[in-house]
Amino acid sequence: MKLNTPISEISYVGPKYSKSFQKAGIKNLKDLLFYFPRDYEDRSEITYINKVQPNKKYLIQAKILMIKSYRSPHKKMHVTKSIVEDKTGAIQVIWFNQPFVSKQLKKAYLASFIGPVKSSSTGLVLSNPQYEIISRGQQTKLAYQHKDLIHSHRIVPIYREPAGLTSKYLRFLIWFHLKKLEKIRDFLPQEIIKRNDFIPIETALKEIHFPSSWASLKKAKIRLAFNELFLIMLYLEREKELRKAHQKAYAIPFNQQLVQSFIYSLPFQLTLDQKKATWQTVKDLEKDYPTQRLLEGDVGSGKTIVAAIASLSVAATNYQTAIMAPTEVLARQHFQQFSKMLRKTKIDVAMLIGAEARIYDSQKSRAKKISKQKLLEALATGKIKIVIGTHALIQKKVKFKNLAFVVIDEQHRFGVGQRAELLRSEKYEVKGTKEKEAPLDSRPQTSNFRLRTSDFGLQTSFLRPHMLSMSATPIPRTLSLVFYGDLNISRLKELPKGRKKIITQIVLPHERDQVYSFIRKEIKKGRQAFVICPLIEESEKLQARAVREEFKKLSKNIFQEFTLALLHGRMKSQDKKKIMDDFLANKINILVATSVIEVGIDVPNATIMLIEGAERFGLAQLHQLRGRVGRSSYQSYCFLLTDLPSQKVTARLKALIASEDGFELAEKDLEIRGPGDFIGKRQAGLPDLVMASFQDVKLINLARKESGWILKKDLSLKTFPLLKKILRYMANKIHLE
Repeated sequence: MKLNTPISEISYVGPKYSKSFQKAGIKNLKDLLFYFPRDYEDRSEITYINKVQPNKKYLIQAKILMIKSYRSPHKKMHVTKSIVEDKTGAIQVIWFNQPFVSKQLKKAYLASFIGPVKSSSTGLVLSNPQYEIISRGQQTKLAYQHKDLIHSHRIVPIYREPAGLTSKYLRFLIWFHLKKLEKIRDFLPQEIIKRNDFIPIETALKEIHFPSSWASLKKAKIRLAFNELFLIMLYLEREKELRKAHQKAYAIPFNQQLVQSFIYSLPFQLTLDQKKATWQTVKDLEKDYPTQRLLEGDVGSGKTIVAAIASLSVAATNYQTAIMAPTEVLARQHFQQFSKMLRKTKIDVAMLIGAEARIYDSQKSRAKKISKQKLLEALATGKIKIVIGTHALIQKKVKFKNLAFVVIDEQHRFGVGQRAELLRSEKYEVKGTKEKEAPLDSRPQTSNFRLRTSDFGLQTSFLRPHMLSMSATPIPRTLSLVFYGDLNISRLKELPKGRKKIITQIVLPHERDQVYSFIRKEIKKGRQAFVICPLIEESEKLQARAVREEFKKLSKNIFQEFTLALLHGRMKSQDKKKIMDDFLANKINILVATSVIEVGIDVPNATIMLIEGAERFGLAQLHQLRGRVGRSSYQSYCFLLTDLPSQKVTARLKALIASEDGFELAEKDLEIRGPGDFIGKRQAGLPDLVMASFQDVKLINLARKESGWILKKDLSLKTFPLLKKILRYMANKIHLE
């Protein structure tokens, strides 16, 4: 059969199963064969009946002496009982509420049975075992070796079970179709296969599902994980090289005197990391092709000043910068910070949020409202050099005269649907002509999981802006190598001087009142507090404290003497703005919120972070939340309240207490929770074994090395037509959200 055969047309898949497969995203034979096991169970060792012990799980092979079904009169339960024997003895087998068993298993059948042995009043019993028929009575001797067994006497694959599908059915279906599969064309060049001693792709597929040994399984995992990593690396690295070869950007000369003068005027000293990242960014801007850099910085590490210096360099050469944030709160904060930092430079800074438009007049040193139309006109004529906003910046009506630099903050916070809308356009405008489509190899196809510079309006030339992506979520180095392989990366690990270490404590339910008393004392000193809840509405299923219920409880029963406010993502923009303004002005003592305040909130007077249901957050997110306090010279505190103080939860939360290094915590989070929690559940298209390989630096570097060898040999991939075809397919299908 061919790999592109629709799932509905392959053997042993009827309409019912076909619907289940479609819902699980398995649409053809290739999807089925690349639906890799999530785990494996060693069922290769057969135990004789006279060796079994209670409370242990065994695999036995035995002949059925008798089998019968009946309904229990007491509990109205369907019971199937059997007696089976091997050459060493016999044992009773029992199944509950599985009436189909007696229709599938008959007297004299030889079968494998896998399940736990329990003690009963009548002796040892094999309880609710899985089973596999070996023969239907034709053989008289027990078969302890059988090459065609699927569910026993081997290392058995365990699959994730989409609704309506079982591991046993998936094993049978994959086993059947692997045997009938046509030869697969291997896209890896033979030189790479030989150089790295990779097994053939057909062998890898068979071994990943039905390994002949643990050593063979390891080889299969390496081969298949390398395949995916290699394609991702090749795609990203090729896009970077194509940008250099086919796309042009505004080359912004480095004005050393201007930059140094601006830095000297700041009321603080830059850290060494900030100086290094600034230098790398302004040198990027000098290039005549569009560069893309990821600026990773822990909470409070000072990413904004790096973006401000680069924006100043661009504005000084009469070009434009667009800075986009995921939330209105963060956009407003950037507007205030940029206006303050650049107020002496005579450069106007504008803000666009929905229908609201503002401009900071550097001549008069004040911000004022203007009409959205006037702002759009000023952008189109190039009068405004720096504009800050939300996704409103990439609406069709927004056009720039000479956009040379784009800064995107906290890009991972943009939703999938929102990003799909943002990625709508790959067209641009050429002076004096109608819109034209860029050739495929010259389009700005930096990977689909991020915004692209082409999203910022229809440009008036072939020139593309440089891009700086900023993230306060520390990403483990291995994930950065894979998902940001086409970006240059700068990291800010130093924090500004003068910050005190945040005291972090785990709080159990019986200690809650003590924490409330402590908060009361701090507020009376003039400080403020955050209380964070994981959900907006109460959920019996998750048993999490909902932010609305928590707000009512705290304001009415606990802190009646203080002013409290509620903040969550579903509130209206103007309401959120007023609350944040009041909190910043210390008109609100306690802000009860969801993780909407994870990024973009800078309130130096807030010194207490109380996180309800702390076990429901990842370490990286807890670290982000903790970073909302400790932003001044005041001593700050973070309390991690958990209603589930299990050993595993406590160990994870203790890691947060032990370290304030976001990158170290990110690595720990990757180790504990896996990469899916960093890059989201939307990674459904990537097999678990590939996800797991994101922690394998050696394999990632090998994939990068071999993809580099390919591109050095032939950037056009004309001599690698199958690889080129696959990369074109990836460009349309893979969305690394």
